[in-house]
Amino acid sequence: MTSEPGSPFPYAGPDDLRHPIARALASVVDPELALDIVDIGLVHGVDVDEARVHVRLTMTTAACPVADVILQDVEDALDRAVPGERRIVLELVWEPPWGPERLSERARRFFQG
Repeated sequence: MTSEPGSPFPYAGPDDLRHPIARALASVVDPELALDIVDIGLVHGVDVDEARVHVRLTMTTAACPVADVILQDVEDALDRAVPGERRIVLELVWEPPWGPERLSERARRFFQG
């Protein structure tokens, strides 16, 4: 799995799907924080092959009350963005744990006011 320079998360898969997937993930907004999940740093990585799109995600806390909403929104966004019959596989991971260092520069500015 590799990161393109400036990419907010590692990606392995066809180059022609890299940007549609990144746009789809960036379209998903955490309803509690009012920022997209890429800027918040919830996406740990994406692995795409002929059969599936595997996305590893985390939440800011294990008790996140909107985790189900975010996961459903991610699945819906990827279903619209990825052509063909690839299965969407979402994996919720807790290691490494989320921390504020995962915030994008845009998210840091947002929280600083």
